[in-house]
Amino acid sequence: MSELTTPPNSAARPRWDRSRIEELLIRNAMVIVLLLVMAYFSYESARFATVPNMRTILIAAAPFALVAFGQTLVILTGGIDLSVGSVIAVSAMTGAKVIVENPDKLWLAVTAGVGVGLLAGLVNGLIVSYLNVAPFVATLGMLTAASGAAYVIGGGAPINGLPSNYGKMANTEILGVQAPVIVMLVGFLILAAVMKRTAFGLRIYAVGGNRTAAEVAGVNTRRTLTAVYLLSGGLAGASGIILSSRVISGPPNLGSGYELDAIAAVVIGGASLLGGRGTIWGTFLGLLLIQTLNNGLDILLVPAYWQAVISGVLIVSAVAVDMWATRRSST
Repeated sequence: MSELTTPPNSAARPRWDRSRIEELLIRNAMVIVLLLVMAYFSYESARFATVPNMRTILIAAAPFALVAFGQTLVILTGGIDLSVGSVIAVSAMTGAKVIVENPDKLWLAVTAGVGVGLLAGLVNGLIVSYLNVAPFVATLGMLTAASGAAYVIGGGAPINGLPSNYGKMANTEILGVQAPVIVMLVGFLILAAVMKRTAFGLRIYAVGGNRTAAEVAGVNTRRTLTAVYLLSGGLAGASGIILSSRVISGPPNLGSGYELDAIAAVVIGGASLLGGRGTIWGTFLGLLLIQTLNNGLDILLVPAYWQAVISGVLIVSAVAVDMWATRRSST
């Protein structure tokens, strides 16, 4: 009688439960790693787990986040944008040049800086989508051109003497929160909603998953690719304005290395460099992890060269775990 009342799949339940737990852990691995890193630094230094330090991390992450979000859209289509660091510089130099010549026209400086970023992104998008140039090559060319243009605008030197109203943009607090952090959070919410709930977001995933199949399904892949690079350039331009406002200056080398940091945040956040897989939320966690790690290592006085080694190991580990999880889910 006991045999008849025993559920036939009772032996399988523990395996199913383990599988669900493993899946849950993999899905939330970035959150777990971030919490562990924060717990470690909090244990090592009482200075880390303070409100001022948390604000410092968020403020440092804000301009970097805009670039990473734009890079996410590009990578989701199977492309890459190496030009964002130089676009930050040329946008910052443009905004600084305009505000120095027109101290009372803050709106013009902001519009000019973001407009230069949009123009650079548009050129990238047209070259990639209509001329079928590899994204790596197209954006590498823009990286060089924009970097040179930044130095041309300033005559080979930084632009100083910016009016105080320009510096107030990135140093103004609203309800105790600095403006760049608010911009970051608003950008995150908007892009997350766009990618999850709009046809444009679905088209981006479709192009990255299989461009040929997307074209057969009626997706205008050229327009989608152009729009993605346009957004990436515009977000880099906005980041340049924020960064130059923070330092109240226009350095021609501003944003150097941001392209690699942005790619690292996207990859650590679980996106595939082959396209078609990734989220804005994952990128947000990835960039928070990078900024938290950098901040904690600075507090512990870890040398910069060791910080680079740790960051490199983190990136490789994230990619390895992602590939393992992909293979596991496909079997």
